[in-house]
Amino acid sequence: MKGYVLLFLKGMAMGAADIVPGVSGGTIAFISGIYGELIESLRKLTPAALVVWQREGFYAFWQYINGTFLLVLLGGILLSIFSLAHLVTYCLEHHPLLVGGFFFGLVLAATIYIGRSLPFNQLTVWSAFVIGALAAIALAMAKPVQLPNEWWMVFAAGAIAICAMILPGISGSFLLLLMGLYSFVLRSLIEADLLIITSFVAGCAVGLLSFSHLLSWLLRHYHNVTMAVLTGFLLGSLMIVWPWKQTVETVVNRHGEVVPVRQENLWPGDYGQLVGGDPQTWSVIALAAIGLLLIFSIEYLAHQLRGRSRAAPAE
Repeated sequence: MKGYVLLFLKGMAMGAADIVPGVSGGTIAFISGIYGELIESLRKLTPAALVVWQREGFYAFWQYINGTFLLVLLGGILLSIFSLAHLVTYCLEHHPLLVGGFFFGLVLAATIYIGRSLPFNQLTVWSAFVIGALAAIALAMAKPVQLPNEWWMVFAAGAIAICAMILPGISGSFLLLLMGLYSFVLRSLIEADLLIITSFVAGCAVGLLSFSHLLSWLLRHYHNVTMAVLTGFLLGSLMIVWPWKQTVETVVNRHGEVVPVRQENLWPGDYGQLVGGDPQTWSVIALAAIGLLLIFSIEYLAHQLRGRSRAAPAE
């Protein structure tokens, strides 16, 4: 039961991360030690699983897809997304610098955590790392577009965004921002718009099942290179979660909301002069430090739990 409670909490942490633009739930999954099991479990959600159900019964099917693991984790993710949507919206509107600082610390810690296990003495690993970083930087500098708020577009956006949600690096929320659908999807969750929610979830399911097979194959056959690309993504995504930004271009969407379409990163001192607000420099640094320490605390606890589980059979 303790294991399931811990897994549920990991799911809640993934859901909370996925709501915030620039932070990936896959980052939390990787750091908390469930990333490999998650990808392999998703990979087994194929018609072959239905064949197992038909031939050997439901229990064999449930074991085959690692159903309990997926159910508990998904429950934590969904509860977090629906329960924290209001809180995250409030924090992003009223305390964007502090939120950015906290998640900057999380992403920086994740970059260090994953990167230190890679063999950077290999040229292919270095090359993959640079490619991943440049790809993330290119996305960070991309100009958002405003796609139509229709159910079929939300379905397609969900299929694209979910691929980022399970990657340590660029987040699905950020891709929704680039597509101009982040505010619309978040508002639909808050207002319980069933058509939009159903379309988004269906798109996520299709994208997740498709992409998990590709990612699983890459991790099995090109593990170090794949992980180097993902680590580069993480490093490059620090540009996205950098707290001090100046909005240089906005548009008004069809709902009359002012949406930023281009932002530039600033140093804290320049932020006060150009934006006119309090940069809250020390508070942001403190939140970044908390995020950094939180990740390494989770790593330490996970290491301790793994050590105890290995020692248990010998006792």
